[in-house]
Amino acid sequence: MTKSRVTENALAASLKMLMKQKPINKISVKMVTDTCGVTRHTFYNHFHDIYELLGWIFENEVIDELDEYCSLSNWKKVLFIVLQYTLDNKVICINTCKSLARENLEIFLCKIFQKVLEGVIKDITIERNVDEKIKKETAVFFSYAITGQFLEWINNGLKEEKEDIADRVERMLNGTILRIMEVNSE
Repeated sequence: MTKSRVTENALAASLKMLMKQKPINKISVKMVTDTCGVTRHTFYNHFHDIYELLGWIFENEVIDELDEYCSLSNWKKVLFIVLQYTLDNKVICINTCKSLARENLEIFLCKIFQKVLEGVIKDITIERNVDEKIKKETAVFFSYAITGQFLEWINNGLKEEKEDIADRVERMLNGTILRIMEVNSE
């Protein structure tokens, strides 16, 4: 692991620890750097602000390991990975969702689900000629729909079982994307 990555991980761990105690809008760069023992200058060598660090946390803790699941046969595993990550980081995710940093969480979730859906659509259209624009629009549309389910779950305190969330998403998607691709194939 590079020195840069070690520093970024230390800053991330500090922010996560602080977010368990207070809302992100009450956390300063100084608090983060004091917690992990680096200077403010070091922080700014890596991140523009707290919100960029938060986005980095979401990007690097989940997205990197999902490539193998971006397919028709494995997409539901991604839901469970993200659901479990959310449960494991409950306070941080709720804190993020109820703050000005909500956009970071939405971007993170949409990016994950769009990537997965693009893999699903690629599998579905392997023997179909479907315009790339239709594929992209479909992936984006449904990534926002799934993200909406996650945000509702977080806003309600993550009380619903993760299996129920995954089953609902599966019911909504079951056959829908296939039908869109069939209707739009040449």
